[in-house]
Amino acid sequence: MRKSVASERRKHSSVGDHFDVIVIGAGVAGLVAAAELAEAALSVTIVEARERIGGRIYSVAGPKGFPIELGAEFIHGRPSEIVHTLRHGKIPITEVKGKNWCVDNNRLISCDLFEEVDDILQQMKDDGSDESFASFLSRCCPEASAKGKQRALSYVSGFNAADPARVSVHWLIHQMRAEEETEGDRAFRARGGYASLLKLLEQRLAKAGVKVWTKTIVRRVTWIPGKTEIEAVGCEGTVLLHAKRVLVTVPVGVLQARPGESGAIEFCPTLPQDKLRSIAGIEMGKVLRIVLQFRRRFWSEIHPQGDERKSLINMSFLFSQDDWFPTWWTAMPETVPIITGWAADECAARLESDTLPIVMRALQRLGALLGVGTAKMERMLNDAYFHDWQIDPYSRGAYSYAKVGASEAPAILARPVQDTLFFAGEASDVTGNNGTVHGAIASGRRAVTEITRTGRASASN
Repeated sequence: MRKSVASERRKHSSVGDHFDVIVIGAGVAGLVAAAELAEAALSVTIVEARERIGGRIYSVAGPKGFPIELGAEFIHGRPSEIVHTLRHGKIPITEVKGKNWCVDNNRLISCDLFEEVDDILQQMKDDGSDESFASFLSRCCPEASAKGKQRALSYVSGFNAADPARVSVHWLIHQMRAEEETEGDRAFRARGGYASLLKLLEQRLAKAGVKVWTKTIVRRVTWIPGKTEIEAVGCEGTVLLHAKRVLVTVPVGVLQARPGESGAIEFCPTLPQDKLRSIAGIEMGKVLRIVLQFRRRFWSEIHPQGDERKSLINMSFLFSQDDWFPTWWTAMPETVPIITGWAADECAARLESDTLPIVMRALQRLGALLGVGTAKMERMLNDAYFHDWQIDPYSRGAYSYAKVGASEAPAILARPVQDTLFFAGEASDVTGNNGTVHGAIASGRRAVTEITRTGRASASN
């Protein structure tokens, strides 16, 4: 028995230093929060399960150095959380330009989808009881066309990665108001992609002396007010870290994981009931996206309906009612030969059970929309890039939305627990920018304010 206990103890390595704050998760919320806490003279460390930082930002090098984004790609509007950081780092941003095309009755037509869709969305109200978007759409807008309603349904499920029968109308309204404040109807990209933002944050962390423990999976958070112990598993076995406070920034899908599931975190004692209800009230949307890299921009040679005066040379987005990949976009205004397919909600679920490999399905569907045979598409393909966030144990979905009756869940998730456990990440954003990088950053900064305020109060007592 003594030998068994001694052997077990040797498996554990305890870090002697005690931190003011341990941050769980190295997505942008955790990175920004850790940097600002360290700059406020607190001792901070980050624990990250993956071998890389960035969370659901995941960039790889593409043609001519152009970034291939497997996670977040667009800067939605001009949010100060991102724009100011990039400007300070002298990273230029470029607005997405080009022409939108639609496939309607097997015909390629120039289109502006959003005017009628916006008219429908503007009729949502939050001064009564909550309901799902599908319920709202079934009774509203008698003047709207059937096509307009279908496009509104597709927009909510595609843009928000949300099930229209489950997503909260009150939550959608909060999101729309937040978008208006940041010109969210415009989209931008940073030079070098989101990897440029990560590089700036990494430099800031290094300057502040913050260590990031990568490939270190948190299993358990044991806590009492003002004192915590983190049990994590790294390359060299179990690590025990201690801190006065813990900032949890993992995706809500990870917080929903059951005990024993990969990536699950146990809290001892368990989280309060209101916190657990808020976690249950938030859904992780499904998205499957694939980036296809071709030998050339073949779509620039396509002339809709054989009209030589028109071509898809400036195509930015391609919309359809396809059951597999209803949305595609190019790198416009950059003229690199890549195009991204986007499948959310039901389309993503359909792809998950598909017997055809996702690359082949993507080539087949894009070819069908553009009138190009699958065999020719295969010959033109140079490479394909894909990451399944649904089966990734450290994300368990793409990004979050609130279910009917749970529009306040993000705000409840954001509340600290006895000034010891703090929460950040896009699902806990209280500004209406859930599902965005700038929403995640805002949540990290909100948590910094809560932690430093708590610290000052403790020091004065």
